[in-house]
Amino acid sequence: MGVGDVSKRILLGRKLRSAQLGETLLPKRVALPVFASDALSSVAYAPDEVFIMLSLAGASAYIWSWKIALAVAVVMAAVIASYRQTVHAYPSGGGDYEVATVNLGRTAGTTVASALLVDYILTVAVSVSSASQYAASAIPAMRDHEALVGAFMVLLLMSMNLRGVRESGTFFAFPTYAFMIAVLGMCLYGFIEMATGTLPQVESADLLIEPSPSYDEPLTTAALMFLLARAFSSGCAALTGVEAVSNGVPAFKKPKSRNAATTLLLLAMIAITMMVSVIVLAKQMGLKYVDPHELDRLSYADGSPLPEDYDQHAVLAQIARAVFHDFSPGFYLVVTVTGVILVLAANTAFNGFPVLGSILARDGFAPRALGSRGDRLAYSNGIVFLAGAAIVLIWAFDAETTRLIQLYIVGVFISFNLSQLGMLRHWTRALETERNAARRRSIKRSRVINAVGLSLTAVVLVVILITKFLAGAWITLLAMAFFFVLMGSIKKHYDKVNAELAADDEDRVLPTRVHAIVLVSKVHKPTLRALAFAKASRPNVLEAIYIAADTESTQKLVEEWDRRDLGVPLKLLHSPYRELVRPVVEYATEIRKANPRGVVAVYIPEYVVGRWWEQLLHNQTALRLKGRLLFAPGVMVISVPYQLRSSEIALERERREDERVHPGDLRRGQVRRR
Repeated sequence: MGVGDVSKRILLGRKLRSAQLGETLLPKRVALPVFASDALSSVAYAPDEVFIMLSLAGASAYIWSWKIALAVAVVMAAVIASYRQTVHAYPSGGGDYEVATVNLGRTAGTTVASALLVDYILTVAVSVSSASQYAASAIPAMRDHEALVGAFMVLLLMSMNLRGVRESGTFFAFPTYAFMIAVLGMCLYGFIEMATGTLPQVESADLLIEPSPSYDEPLTTAALMFLLARAFSSGCAALTGVEAVSNGVPAFKKPKSRNAATTLLLLAMIAITMMVSVIVLAKQMGLKYVDPHELDRLSYADGSPLPEDYDQHAVLAQIARAVFHDFSPGFYLVVTVTGVILVLAANTAFNGFPVLGSILARDGFAPRALGSRGDRLAYSNGIVFLAGAAIVLIWAFDAETTRLIQLYIVGVFISFNLSQLGMLRHWTRALETERNAARRRSIKRSRVINAVGLSLTAVVLVVILITKFLAGAWITLLAMAFFFVLMGSIKKHYDKVNAELAADDEDRVLPTRVHAIVLVSKVHKPTLRALAFAKASRPNVLEAIYIAADTESTQKLVEEWDRRDLGVPLKLLHSPYRELVRPVVEYATEIRKANPRGVVAVYIPEYVVGRWWEQLLHNQTALRLKGRLLFAPGVMVISVPYQLRSSEIALERERREDERVHPGDLRRGQVRRR
């Protein structure tokens, strides 16, 4: 086994057969943490963004916080209800992309795909950046190194997902459920304290907020509406990750659609409860929270400024410290699982992005490598690409969540709108052919649900574009345009290649002449085998060629050739500059030009070795030559292998691998009982 194989085995585990794909499918209890961690983790930063936006007008604007939370909850409920219709209608895993492509056309589908690709990358970048900020707050040594910490977290997630969906899901299940229990338990305890009149204040309750210079005057109706719209659009970050369930339906156990719909329902109930509870509790506990870059707007009650090293803790952390003021383990549990869930939230994208990439590859809009499953039956290339793109973003924005959040949710709401519009057309078409009364009522109900979803998501998209465009949303739109153009170019390339490769009658015409060339470096066994193979193919012309770069070596080879009388003429190609590849390419090209309807067959003897380091010592010239000859029309390259004794090592290794009993072989009857 080579070094590369050993490394992959250690990092990823044993290879899985294609027949074991069913063993990697997820039950609902594992699918919920796998696909819902992104939406659930938004509790750690969406409320923060709502309060940051409202703080622009001072603490008095916090009175609108619970109303904004309810508005976001209504939109989330409508969107999830709409996606429950999608997973039933399109269970193949295409999600928004498939809905838009089938019902609205290829342009709409490509637009949705570009939006989702950007959003998945941003999901990883935002979640991991937020987690690195939490880690830096808890561990002083990590401060000013958040980007490096974030990059390491992404690499860790990548390696876990390369091991397969089932293994990564099982690994992530415990911390996700721990986060749900910790936050919901904290909120429940807080509401009990509020009901009994013992609800404490958070650490920032006694601070004052100086309004932003643009909001220091009494707000007009228009200014207030714009402020609330900004806060609402920031709160809608809680909706990201919902679409991942519709893209990941193939990963569910049967019945796939029903299990996916149930997972969506559980996601809605838990996410809405957590987000609304956190915002309500924060308001009731006197929270004061501003942009981390504008801490100078905070001051003590007597007007004195805060110290320069003042650390503003996240909303969730402040609530947990106050609620569990007499039970410190509860506080540490909430903070710890929040940091962990923010890292694991990126796992939603690591499951959705590769599946979408494989579908795009199948349709010709992405490189076909994205559609290939790896050793562990995961779409490995898509996972690696997502990790690389996320690391670039984290590094470019220095892992600052507040800067990255401005790029967020634009793409996902574009896909929401096109998906809901596509579902409306889907149900309308279904009504045209459906005659069963009960089924027609069901279709009409689904159409109403999608219509409500479209109306709400359209309003949210307009609000987001108005309030976030100059704040950074334009970067997201530019990235979407880049992916849109790139996918269109890839599609055109594949279509052009398919057209060129289409077989016709001309391809059945035999070449008029075959001119065979055998490359000679020495008169040894590999050369003699190549000569024998070339003779067996019965070409019209057969000759051996040798690159004469050294007079003494050339003379020795010519004498040996004449002495053996091999029956094949030897031609010397002089190379005064000691080049080995160029003379062969030029000679083969000239022969082809002399007979355009003929074929030049170049036979290259090659060594077959068994150890990885031996590959570095042999066949380098042959590899370069083959690379050049591939671009020569009418020139065929034939490798003639000669197995050295070390090749038996690789053969024995493959034999042992084939004979090894793999998990599930006995159950499938591939191993006889003894």
